[in-house]
Amino acid sequence: MSLVGEERKEHILHLLNLHNKVRTHELVEHFEVSSETIRRYLEELEQENKLKRVYGGAVKFDLMREEPSPFNREVTKAEEKKRIGRAAAAMVRDNDVIVIDDGTTTLQMINYLANTRNLTVLTPSVPALSLLIEYKNKDMFSGDIYFIGGKINAKHYRASGSVAESMMESFYVDKAFIAVDGLHPQSGLTSYDAERGLLVRKFMEHAAQTVALMDHTKNGKTHFYKISELKEIQAVICDAEHPPEWNGDFEAIDTKWIVAE
Repeated sequence: MSLVGEERKEHILHLLNLHNKVRTHELVEHFEVSSETIRRYLEELEQENKLKRVYGGAVKFDLMREEPSPFNREVTKAEEKKRIGRAAAAMVRDNDVIVIDDGTTTLQMINYLANTRNLTVLTPSVPALSLLIEYKNKDMFSGDIYFIGGKINAKHYRASGSVAESMMESFYVDKAFIAVDGLHPQSGLTSYDAERGLLVRKFMEHAAQTVALMDHTKNGKTHFYKISELKEIQAVICDAEHPPEWNGDFEAIDTKWIVAE
């Protein structure tokens, strides 16, 4: 592969990161090369596990991946997740009613809620429930705990499904702190799992304010189930700034991007 060819492949990946998909005929026009040349670039990038070829072009490889196990998520970007959790907890006020979604980043919030008084927490997360109970028994948590129960996903230690959604219908909360698997200005907030995504959507519908917690590796990613448009949430807390090419997208909506220091 020539230097020009490698540069073209890098540019294809850049376009893919911006738009989540590329079309062969558009790349032919963009680079002014044959469709056979573009197909060869896409084949090589697929062999490198950088994209997935589909009819007429290619999509981001992340669309085809399974959700990582809780252990793998817990050890990934651990320090960044602590900063995000601390920044999220700083948004909670005495007497608030909040949802803490399933996720290793949202779980970090609980470690910074000890000084918040008369707090009511709803969660579908078994690890979050266990930690809240532990803190309650040690007088490190002041308030009430509600488990949003339903069908248990044993692999990921969480409840979801129609029973959990029906239970959430009975509650309204001040703030919902949600976890997302991917965020992109065009595809919005996405999840690996449709059942989990539907429950997150229910959290949003019953919250006065929704805040998404995520580390920067979720930026530009799109997964199987679309939870919502980006403009439907009030804030994103991340460990880094969003890509500069997203500036225009954020200027057009009211969603705040908060960097956890």
